[in-house]
Amino acid sequence: MGDFTVALNPPKTFGPEILPPINRTSAAARGRVTKISFKPHGFRAIRASVMPSEGQQHSSLGDSLVNSPHRNDVVDVIRRSAISNCLSETNLHNTVPGLLSKTRGKVRDIYDAGDYLVLVTTDRQSAFDRILASIPFKGQVLNETSLWWFERTKQIVPNAVVSAPDKNVTIAKKCSVFPVEFVARGFVTGSTDTSLWTVYNKGARNYCGNVLPDGMVKNQKLSENILTPTTKAADHDVPVTPEEIIERGLMTQSDYEEVSEKALSLFEYGQQVASEHGLILVDTKYEFGKANDGSIMLIDEVHTPDSSRYWIASSYLERFQNGLEPENIDKEFLRLWFKSHCNPYEDEVLPDAPEDLVCELSWRYIFLYETITNSKFEMPLAEEPIHDRISRNVASALSSLK
Repeated sequence: MGDFTVALNPPKTFGPEILPPINRTSAAARGRVTKISFKPHGFRAIRASVMPSEGQQHSSLGDSLVNSPHRNDVVDVIRRSAISNCLSETNLHNTVPGLLSKTRGKVRDIYDAGDYLVLVTTDRQSAFDRILASIPFKGQVLNETSLWWFERTKQIVPNAVVSAPDKNVTIAKKCSVFPVEFVARGFVTGSTDTSLWTVYNKGARNYCGNVLPDGMVKNQKLSENILTPTTKAADHDVPVTPEEIIERGLMTQSDYEEVSEKALSLFEYGQQVASEHGLILVDTKYEFGKANDGSIMLIDEVHTPDSSRYWIASSYLERFQNGLEPENIDKEFLRLWFKSHCNPYEDEVLPDAPEDLVCELSWRYIFLYETITNSKFEMPLAEEPIHDRISRNVASALSSLK
């Protein structure tokens, strides 16, 4: 292990993106929107430009996020019924025959069903390696968002999905999971200890095998997409270089090369789709496994607001040039709230997330799902307890797989 004639991922050097002169007129007033264009088959190279929007369909995306009547309707439902009916825990091993064991992840409850895994996406909200709150409808949004992307990326890489018998559930093939998360990044940003901006701001210029130039600022776009893989240690994400992945026996050289190429290809495709819907896919994480036949498979979640950062494209350049944070549609604002009210890494007890914050995050997850998929989010009827519904649907699905 580790004896290679050619480096797996030689350090890459990135120069600052040259931005156009600042125009103080708002992007919406100019009828222009930030678009992301991609170098064909290059996987890694992206260039930002400002181009006229088609019929200005994206120019009001930020307004829709904050002020639309649909937002008011959704938040009203969340306040009236959903906020007290979150799916914070499941115990399907007590209600569904044939389930062998339960593993509790940060967000998912995973059940062993012999040849299959039953993955239940709960409403638990995690960040800083901790559970911060329960967010109404979050589990359904994550599950349905991932399923939408799984269907559209299966030509890039196969996935482990077998069926989705419930709004919160995916049944998947078992596979051997690589103990490495592939974090794809297009911008220097973030607030966690392992985020690119945090480590860069502390002086790091070589991160996970990527050499970065001096002089970059928060939220600046990289000249190329990069991978910053992490591995797990005591429930924390630990940055690791490609060489270390091989030397530690976490992956073979050929598996790493194949997975890293697929991760960058998935990220480029995700950026392109997001751009078509007026969004910027800023960064994301992927997890992969190997099937019994040796093929590489995509597992876990794909391009969800839990695993990704999304910004509204039309306002990005102007806000960046004015030193403002981008308009985001992910959980970053929740991270920032906790960082401003406590030390989420060290405080034994964290403050409760305010109800307004919980409602806002739930709405943003729904808004992102509807924007990306161009479909309406269907809120489940509250007539049947959610755990009973899931138990019934999973039992029926497993029975059909026998």
